[in-house]
Amino acid sequence: MNDIEKLIQIMGRLPGLGPRSARRAVLHLMKKRDSLLQPLIAALDDVHRNVRSCGICGNLDAADPCAICRDSARDAGALCVVADVADLWALERIGIFKGRYHVLGGVLSALDGVGPEQLAIAPLLRRIEAGGISEVILALGATVDGQTTAHYLADRLQGLDLAGGRLTISRLAHGVPVGGELDYLDDGTLIQALKARQKL
Repeated sequence: MNDIEKLIQIMGRLPGLGPRSARRAVLHLMKKRDSLLQPLIAALDDVHRNVRSCGICGNLDAADPCAICRDSARDAGALCVVADVADLWALERIGIFKGRYHVLGGVLSALDGVGPEQLAIAPLLRRIEAGGISEVILALGATVDGQTTAHYLADRLQGLDLAGGRLTISRLAHGVPVGGELDYLDDGTLIQALKARQKL
């Protein structure tokens, strides 16, 4: 296997890129060596050398603790639990939540052999038991595994003996998306929308 084929094979493993897309991307990089390939190599090297997981929340940053955990203006009493860093970044992108985060590193999945020991659940429980957190928001996907993880965490959190008082546990609402037409929604989404209905 030559160098170009090896690069195509590696890029083909990236999410959203199959073999054909990877081949096109590599050919484009080869045509634009100075303007794209060299900066990409430098950026990948910088990320490889400098970026690490935050020892507190699990976010990716060049510093440990990360910028979010270091930000004293954020609400330390609100903790949003997400499955992975992509979810954290999605929530940060909308700019509404001003609390702290905890990245689990996935969700419980019996089929994939992912149990509580494979996720960052023990550090989460330690953070909450240390005090100062009044609300935990379970921002996990509406998949079967996401909901299983949310129920498991809710049970574990309700069983904690907290010296600082009562802990509020909430989760993201599920249901009809903004701009969504009922006729196009799946049954599960409609069921959740009816269950999470609100008074006007």
